[in-house]
Amino acid sequence: KKNHVLAIIGGSGLYNLENLNDVKILDFETPFGKPSSPLINGFIGETEILFLARHGVGHTLLPSEINYKANIAALKQAGATHLLSVSAVGSLKEHIYPGHLCIVSQYIDKTKMRDSTFFGNGIVGHVMFADPVCHDLSEIIFQAAKTLNFDIHKDVTLAVMEGPQFSTRAESRHHISIGADIIGMTSMPEAKLAREAELCYGNLALSTDYDCWKEDDAVTVEAVMKIMSENVEKSKQMIIEIAQNLQNAKSECSCSTALENTIVTQRNKIPQETIEKLKSVMGRVL
Repeated sequence: KKNHVLAIIGGSGLYNLENLNDVKILDFETPFGKPSSPLINGFIGETEILFLARHGVGHTLLPSEINYKANIAALKQAGATHLLSVSAVGSLKEHIYPGHLCIVSQYIDKTKMRDSTFFGNGIVGHVMFADPVCHDLSEIIFQAAKTLNFDIHKDVTLAVMEGPQFSTRAESRHHISIGADIIGMTSMPEAKLAREAELCYGNLALSTDYDCWKEDDAVTVEAVMKIMSENVEKSKQMIIEIAQNLQNAKSECSCSTALENTIVTQRNKIPQETIEKLKSVMGRVL
């Protein structure tokens, strides 16, 4: 039976994990540069954990400055099979209150300054992305929230904007009109790169505020920070629960074979240096 290794990318507020046993710090250099932070490696029960602080140690990276490719490559090189992305979001729906948890199932990518693929430099590939997250991992996240009695919404659509500014009221209303339920700044291109790296990706989004679509209710930093610290505690409990249930997960999803038949470039035309660079993330099909 294949052992599942759970990688966690912590977003705003979630910069470290307690409750890990046999902790090691792994410093990774990838062909795409250095990840946002060193990887913290340890165990929760039987499950091996890799933790990465998305915005760097001490929160020094803007959403647009994160080296998403290096983050995904480092986790893949370190042996991750599953990736739980934890992020703070604004709610675009009345019933998704600040403090509620969401399991993202769809994205609307509104980012415009980010390198969002491992392909390029002589190799062309197109992965399926109709269902951008792992259904099985999402189900484990959902069950964890149920066990802990947290308010959780599933099948949620996340619009990802460039930032770092929050939305204008017009943008907030626009995001609602195109079908988004929540708004954030970091899940893209993370989810796309995770798919190209054949990782099972699940996205736990924690609502901190109502963005600014409610006329009487623009975001204040103080209110957001209070909710955020409560959300961080919830996410830590969630991670323990998810880690404990992961080994019983059925391995029927197609995430680990997402690159089958996706490369359209003739093999003898792919430059050797490109192959070398990509071995860490897609060696299986190269």
